[in-house]
Amino acid sequence: MRRAGFAPYGPSRAATDSLSHIMAADLAGTRVTVNLIAPGGATATGMIPDGVGEDIRAGLLDPAIMGPPIRWLASADSDGITDCRVVATDFANGIRPTAH
Repeated sequence: MRRAGFAPYGPSRAATDSLSHIMAADLAGTRVTVNLIAPGGATATGMIPDGVGEDIRAGLLDPAIMGPPIRWLASADSDGITDCRVVATDFANGIRPTAH
């Protein structure tokens, strides 16, 4: 989030991170959960500058990596999980957030 050339994206992501923690605290004790999901690296989206070489593009994550953790967060399997940062690459490796 603090990388040269990533304004306004980086600061906006930092803001959503902070907002998710505040919302989770404000909604504690309700049935509403708040989590942040991130891919775990740069994804092959329209945000990659044109000048990025093929060697770097080859290492970009497929945006589909977000699907499984999104489905998990929408399922009963994630009940009780709140105020967590869910990283899709970790999720793909079997790492799941746990309730606080």
